[in-house]
Amino acid sequence: MRFFKFGILIVLFLAAVYAVSMTFVDESKNFTIEKEINYPVDKVFPQFNNLQNFVRWNAFFSDNSNLSFQFFTPYEGKGSSMTYRDRKSSGTFGDVFIRYENPNRTLRYQLFEGKENSPYLIDIKFRGDGNKTKLTWYIHTPKQPLLKRSLNLISEDYIADNIGKSMKSLYNILGNKVDKEEQRKNLKFDSLMVENQEGQLLLGINVTTKNVKDALFKNIVMNHNKVLNYVKMDLAKRDDEYGEPVLITDADNFKDKEVSYYYGIPLSKRVGVSDNNFSFRTLNASRIYVIYYQGTYAGRVKAIQQLLLKAKRDTMRTGDLQQTFLEGPSADNNTIMKLSLPVFR
Repeated sequence: MRFFKFGILIVLFLAAVYAVSMTFVDESKNFTIEKEINYPVDKVFPQFNNLQNFVRWNAFFSDNSNLSFQFFTPYEGKGSSMTYRDRKSSGTFGDVFIRYENPNRTLRYQLFEGKENSPYLIDIKFRGDGNKTKLTWYIHTPKQPLLKRSLNLISEDYIADNIGKSMKSLYNILGNKVDKEEQRKNLKFDSLMVENQEGQLLLGINVTTKNVKDALFKNIVMNHNKVLNYVKMDLAKRDDEYGEPVLITDADNFKDKEVSYYYGIPLSKRVGVSDNNFSFRTLNASRIYVIYYQGTYAGRVKAIQQLLLKAKRDTMRTGDLQQTFLEGPSADNNTIMKLSLPVFR
């Protein structure tokens, strides 16, 4: 009994010390976080003022795969709002509102967590600088009662970490969106160019098929649909979460009666794959000879021969040919593709 009483006294003493120490901690907190992203403000701002876009890259929401969302009209700009709820945890839910908007310049959010009556106030200023956007986040945390003010001691680091992760995710999403747009604008068909290619991670399938008449292209269309459906339906990837499909094969196998190839779609990271027909393949960063081609699939042979001849003249060794479909292959046999031949000494 004596030890029990002594234990209670210790607990009461520690609680008193904690309560006194919390009187020196502000009931709410204000701080500023600055970030920069290498995309123009007219591409960046729509990812913030549309809450359906916002939840896809913001780590506060995207890191929890159990969250469900409901969005309310208007779906973007001032007056838009949403609710979120954890399907497995009844205590995790909240509301987000956009209270003010000055297009491409300023947004103001309110975030209510759970049953709290005091919200997070978040103002973001956007400053466009050519192909870059500078963002300043002004955060005002909710007022906390005396015994919960210790949360304010860790809130800044937690929020700063989430914003850092979020900006990396936003950069990847914009990379898929913006790069595709720019690539379409600046295509120069049938001109041989030299580029440095970054590494990629592909998810796809290995295929062997006959190379007679249109059989090869029909087989590619069939496997394109198979891989795309798996990425979109089974893996639940959205259009801006994966890249353009790539077919990898021997550069000169267009002469063969039977062709083996790998057909894959770029993903940002490895994910769990339950179907053994699908596998990952890594494309290493390399120097490549490139020709953009538009026409029938069979007509690509001339462009491939140009790439091989250029490598031979330059006394370069070559890797597997990469055929990137800038528009997915379809039954009409009209293709728009990037033919890439990795070269090295």
